[in-house]
Amino acid sequence: MMIVYSGRFASLFRRVGVVVFMICVVLPAVGQADVPNAPSAQSNDTTAQQTSRILGIIPNFRSVSTTERLPPQTVHKKFVTATQDSFDYSALFVPTVVAAANLARKSTPEFGTGAGGYGQYWWHVALDQTSENYMVEFVVPALTHQDTRYYTLGHGGFFKRTGYALSRAVVTRTDAGNETFNVSEVAGAAASAGLSNAYYPASERTVGNTMGQWGLNVGIDAATFWFKEFWPDINRKLFGGK
Repeated sequence: MMIVYSGRFASLFRRVGVVVFMICVVLPAVGQADVPNAPSAQSNDTTAQQTSRILGIIPNFRSVSTTERLPPQTVHKKFVTATQDSFDYSALFVPTVVAAANLARKSTPEFGTGAGGYGQYWWHVALDQTSENYMVEFVVPALTHQDTRYYTLGHGGFFKRTGYALSRAVVTRTDAGNETFNVSEVAGAAASAGLSNAYYPASERTVGNTMGQWGLNVGIDAATFWFKEFWPDINRKLFGGK
């Protein structure tokens, strides 16, 4: 699942830091990390097996194990995965926590305080999360014919796999299986950030906030890819791969 925090929740310094991190670390990593071949047919290899959920809770429907061979991702499947990520029961967790933190900080004073203020914060964060999911996982990839799944590298050292995972924020596959620039992630996150200007107060509709929201969305998605890359190893060592 793509976890999205409201850009109003982070300081401007952190927002700029995410963008700088993407430029200085992720982009150079693209040329350094080996890209896995198209997933081979099922074999006796039990390494890097993804599960449908992480820790039995967090959706992990778009992760592909190193031993899986899957058909091209259809437009319908893209819509289904975006919907699963947006309306899974676990999707309630992020807005609930972030809304409480934003209320405590009074990050958007126009929303007010108390239960009414919390409700305002909650639905804004929930809408941020949902719009980002649909833009990145369905709308843009359907138009650009890009595959939104995360293909596990599963071999090599820590830094090699880290570079590969982070680079997936800017590199993905087409529906035909060719490597390409990840328009779905970059443009989809930007579109979602721009869309938020339609429902946030006028004081929040600044270029800085919009760019900060975009950078934070992409940065957090990159971190999510990193966790997905190493989840099979964590799961195998701590839980026996169950």
